Amino acid sequence: MTAVASAERLAGAGDRRVRPGAALAWTFLALVAVAALWPSLLAGHEPNAVDPAHALAGPGAGHPFGTDQLGRDVLSRIVYGTRASVTIGLGATAFAVVAGSVLSTLAALGGRAADELVMRTTDVFLAFPGLLLAMLVVAVLGGSTLNATLAIGMSSAPGFARLIRGQMLVIRESDYVQAARALGRRPLDVHLRHTLPNALPPVLVLATVQVGAAIIGGSSLSFLGLGPKPPTAEWGAMLAEGRSFLAADWAVAVFPGLALTATVVACNVAGRGLQRRFEGRRHVVR
Repeated sequence: MTAVASAERLAGAGDRRVRPGAALAWTFLALVAVAALWPSLLAGHEPNAVDPAHALAGPGAGHPFGTDQLGRDVLSRIVYGTRASVTIGLGATAFAVVAGSVLSTLAALGGRAADELVMRTTDVFLAFPGLLLAMLVVAVLGGSTLNATLAIGMSSAPGFARLIRGQMLVIRESDYVQAARALGRRPLDVHLRHTLPNALPPVLVLATVQVGAAIIGGSSLSFLGLGPKPPTAEWGAMLAEGRSFLAADWAVAVFPGLALTATVVACNVAGRGLQRRFEGRRHVVR
């Protein structure tokens, strides 16, 4: 074995080491997944059970995170609210990746005119702040989990379209794509079999980070009253309700904010870790 090969193997082994921060992030995301799929395993109370006699009770034995202004258990509402927040984050990101793939495909196969039309359209949408565009969509469609997901996804799709198109421009000039064209393959077959599959892996890695941004966007809409309707538990809505009672009980707003922050940070750390692992690697589908 040559010295260069030995060095590459050692570098690859170093890249595969699990960093403590990444391990903690993935562990926390696993806990978030359990809360979203099986909230009853982690919550000790019904999220909408009202108990006015114990309203705004601070953290204690019966209610580790305290209760809100209606006496509802804050911890249980955070756990049950995970599903709405994660649904918006994952759904919006999936919608953005699919829409970006479709737009970039139209730009790649439609010739120069189609490429210019798609890219200039994405430029127009990128000129608007994402949250403002999402607010406009929700104002038209109405507030709900589905509409918030569509709104955040639509505001994120132009960025993914440009990113996927950039990957395609590089892959189109690769040897195996040129060979497929020389063999007489149809442009659509070449695109679907070679160009698009090889453009998506790095995009999907970055999509992990986008999930955190989408969760923030969905919580922002809920904070403004444009997300899921009450009494549905959702972190942004809990923050909006709790801000009026901070003087009486700090926990009612602090703990939902911590849950939101920890989830977004975990998504970012996990995404950056995946990005480091995929850097310099070629995922060629031939």
